[in-house]
Amino acid sequence: MATQTGGGSIDKALTVLEALAEHSRVTDIAAGTGLPKSTVHRILQSLVGWGFARTDGKGGYLPGPRILTLAGKVMSRFDPAQHADSALQALRDRTGFTVHFAIRSGDEAVYVRKLEGLRPYQMGSRVGMSLPLHSTSIGKAILARLPDQEVTAITARTGLAPRTQHTITDVDALIAHLGEVRQCGYAIDNEENERGIRCVGAPVFDHTGAVMGGISISGLAFEVDPDDHTLMAEVVTAARDVSLAMGAPPDRVPTPAPA
Repeated sequence: MATQTGGGSIDKALTVLEALAEHSRVTDIAAGTGLPKSTVHRILQSLVGWGFARTDGKGGYLPGPRILTLAGKVMSRFDPAQHADSALQALRDRTGFTVHFAIRSGDEAVYVRKLEGLRPYQMGSRVGMSLPLHSTSIGKAILARLPDQEVTAITARTGLAPRTQHTITDVDALIAHLGEVRQCGYAIDNEENERGIRCVGAPVFDHTGAVMGGISISGLAFEVDPDDHTLMAEVVTAARDVSLAMGAPPDRVPTPAPA
């Protein structure tokens, strides 16, 4: 967290509020913000009055109920797809391929945004459509960021349906494959979900640094070259841009490897 040694009263109050997420003692908040303890104490008293902080009964402070109320109102109006639009459009324009953005929902993912490619054909996908995790590039990009035990639990519940003859249907083979995905930063659906279609996907992370979904490009198999490292880097870069737009910590978001 950045320290705040100057600025106006609003800057100081917001800095203290941010520090309250990590610290409860006035001394620790003062050290983390660079503000005098007297100033921190005065701000905390105001935050208590507004309901953004509360005392813990031990001389310290905790986030107050009004933070949750405000967060709930904000999240009800939060549209992840809208925040991703700029990066998604740039990816579509640079590659010409159809671009998807999907959010994990339990044991599957759901498309929340789709931009048709610039080629003379369209993908059969649509916003609101669910997609399996084991056979799609977005799904595998998500699974690669989960613990192996969670992957095993998910596949035990959903099974590994053979969508095509190329689908990975053995859990041990899938986990080994996900290790490669994690290492390179992107996943390739090599006609594993639909014959004749190849996709490249990369994970998207939320404000905590946890994987929340992924983005992908999709096209006819003969047009998407899996050995085109520049193309792969385009997808990873776009996924990073979307993650940062979602508030993900920069040091928790992968960067593309040099082409």
